[in-house]
Amino acid sequence: MAPIHRIGVLTGGGDAPGLNAVVRAVVKSAHTLYGWEVYGIEDGFDGLIHAERTQPMTPAHVRGILPRGGTILGTTNRGNPFSYRLEGHLEPTDVSGRCMENLTQLQLDGLVVIGGDGTLAIAREFSRIGVPLVGIPKTIDNDLSGTDVTFGFDTAVNTATEAIDRLHTTGESHHRVMILEVMGRSAGWIAIQSGIAGGADIILIPEIPFKIGRVLEAIATRDAFGSTFTIVVVGEG
Repeated sequence: MAPIHRIGVLTGGGDAPGLNAVVRAVVKSAHTLYGWEVYGIEDGFDGLIHAERTQPMTPAHVRGILPRGGTILGTTNRGNPFSYRLEGHLEPTDVSGRCMENLTQLQLDGLVVIGGDGTLAIAREFSRIGVPLVGIPKTIDNDLSGTDVTFGFDTAVNTATEAIDRLHTTGESHHRVMILEVMGRSAGWIAIQSGIAGGADIILIPEIPFKIGRVLEAIATRDAFGSTFTIVVVGEG
């Protein structure tokens, strides 16, 4: 493998808690441990298509970003270089060749790509055409095999738990069934952990099929025992 002197880092897809912490870790580790230069690529892969949307990053550039939400590099859910809609063109165009030229122009020896399913699928295509890269999976759903906790998950659980806490008083005061939907398209980790922490009465997750009749029975049983409100937490999937 050729020696590495300069790398690029980008964030793609939706924003999530912890993105800036990961960017900071990449920049500080590259400079401090390996002596590499780092270029920040703005707005996902769009910054590779338009080379002027890049910036050198040193430890000074990432100082103080640890507690900040979002991502200082910007992000986008669009901008697939292998199927990119150029202005004035009706059909998507493969502009990956332009990205490769810009990688050469910027003298980048590799990429660190931080993102979810779509972003890392694009990264895989760049890997297949010869770009050395590291993919850092971003998922608050905690649905990554072989990983105990993905970054952003803890913050998501805390946020959902706080929401459940606030629903208790309204539900109890008005004798209502309160339903809180949380993220988790195919994994119910946020629903399970926030539901338990927040004292939810019913938790519905994608992994376990349920019948609405059983849910109604559980609510009716609580009502018969004098609990005139119910908190239901539902995973989005």
